Amino acid sequence: MKKVFKPAIWVFLTCLASIAMAPKTVSEPEPPAPREAKPQARKVKDLVIYQDERFYSSFPSIIKKPNGEYLLAFRRAPDRKGFGEKGTSHVDPNSYLVAVRSKDGENWTKEPELIYSHAFGGSQDPCLLQLKNGDILCASYGWAFLRPDGVENLKKPFFKGGDAYFLGGYLVRSTDGAKTWQGPIYPLHIEPEINYSPLGGTPIPAYNRGALYEGKSGRIYWVVASSDSNSPKKTSNHLIVSDDKGLTWKYQSVVAIDDKASFNEASAYETPKGDIIGFLRTADMDDQACIARSTDGGKSFKWEKMGFQGHPMQAMRLADNRVMLVYGYRHKPYGIRARILNAECTDYKTAPEIVLREDGGNGDIGYPWSVQLDKNRVLVVYYYNLNNGTRHIAGSILELK
Repeated sequence: MKKVFKPAIWVFLTCLASIAMAPKTVSEPEPPAPREAKPQARKVKDLVIYQDERFYSSFPSIIKKPNGEYLLAFRRAPDRKGFGEKGTSHVDPNSYLVAVRSKDGENWTKEPELIYSHAFGGSQDPCLLQLKNGDILCASYGWAFLRPDGVENLKKPFFKGGDAYFLGGYLVRSTDGAKTWQGPIYPLHIEPEINYSPLGGTPIPAYNRGALYEGKSGRIYWVVASSDSNSPKKTSNHLIVSDDKGLTWKYQSVVAIDDKASFNEASAYETPKGDIIGFLRTADMDDQACIARSTDGGKSFKWEKMGFQGHPMQAMRLADNRVMLVYGYRHKPYGIRARILNAECTDYKTAPEIVLREDGGNGDIGYPWSVQLDKNRVLVVYYYNLNNGTRHIAGSILELK
């Protein structure tokens, strides 16, 4: 379960008190209140894409294939209550990457098809990327479940989450429109990562949850995470790139690192002018969304806070070059939110926030991903629960203005 931060209400009250006590002058009229910018899209409808009481379904991504078909991948695992257990976590030995399809974005296949089942553990967060040559990449990462006598022999340091041990990242690839998948492809190990894999004690390969991006040159950008410390737990973000359609990868640069705060789940994006951007989830920063920008092709980055809370984010270029930025909101009222940025993603602090949902059962929701259906409509997919019920894959259709 991801950590949820409560808003610091005392900060608001302190500011309000200081304003009330500040002296006013009658010689100068007070300036008029700024006009609130109107949202650039409106929600048309919500829909349930996949739901089965037996399964905990989460962490979707979506692409539009060259033939117009939509492919939505997600992570499906048993709902552990079916075994009489108290609850379900985000790691499971039977966590598989699956997909459903649609011709119109509203009507979806009922039974998911398997993308990949990891041979050595459960898989997480399938992140799809449709390449210009028609190939499809799907990035993920895995967790292994060990017996006690195996744990005794693990090379240290390693990372444990619940009852599972982290395997690191991998990709699978399809060259036939997602009919079949090849792999896994293991990216390089990056030097800042301190942990070793439970499988053979080798350094873990690069990983992260978030959108990869294919730039104008054909280079693929992937903002990955690394563990800088396990006690306390702290992570940073780094850029790796591929110039051969995801078959091999090389380290490029540091995207964001801090002495106290963490950067982790991130999505990459390239602007029309060629800036490389990372939209970053944070920890120990009051859930502040952050942006990192490179103006030199990814050789160096500068990061800053975006001025709002929410995570993780995904950016999608609209037909008019504006950017749809979507993110989960794990504070009351729990839900899904979005902003439409300008082409160069420079107005993130002033772009109006669009509230898609605010009826979530608790903070175990989100991870939205968007795709443009047509000139006027966008589909945003995410995982959701109502009244702490079955985690399922849902969507909202927005009409652009």
